[in-house]
Amino acid sequence: MSAEKDTGQPAAIPTAADLRKNLLEKQLAAMERDDKIRDREREERAKFADEFFKDHVGEAERAIIRKVVMRAVADGKMEALVYTFPSDFCTDNGRAINNADPQWPETLQGKAKELYDRFKAAAQPQGYKLKAMVVTFPGGIPGDIGFFLNWEAPIA
Repeated sequence: MSAEKDTGQPAAIPTAADLRKNLLEKQLAAMERDDKIRDREREERAKFADEFFKDHVGEAERAIIRKVVMRAVADGKMEALVYTFPSDFCTDNGRAINNADPQWPETLQGKAKELYDRFKAAAQPQGYKLKAMVVTFPGGIPGDIGFFLNWEAPIA
């Protein structure tokens, strides 16, 4: 049994002002939650940018790339997306890559440049190919750049 007694009276009807206040409180709570999420995303992006421009590609990242490649091979593929980074980390915000400009490597910075240089020195002589493409277009503008490593035999 309920602790409340049924008085037979209908429950009080909330005022329109009470309903508006309740709705406003819910909207404010949602805005605060969204602000916290955006702040956390900004902090994560700032940390990623700091590491991208100041640190070197580590053994852990190289191990992940090797694992991605081996998984692609196991799946019968001849190409794998091995690295992504924001297009605004390029000196031209990804324009050269988006337009397939042959000079696109000159726009690379940070870890992307380091990975490209390592590809040129170690992987390309072994028969690998690398292409860079814009892989996301938020709001219709270049978002993330992807490096695709390819080991397909040359076409004769």
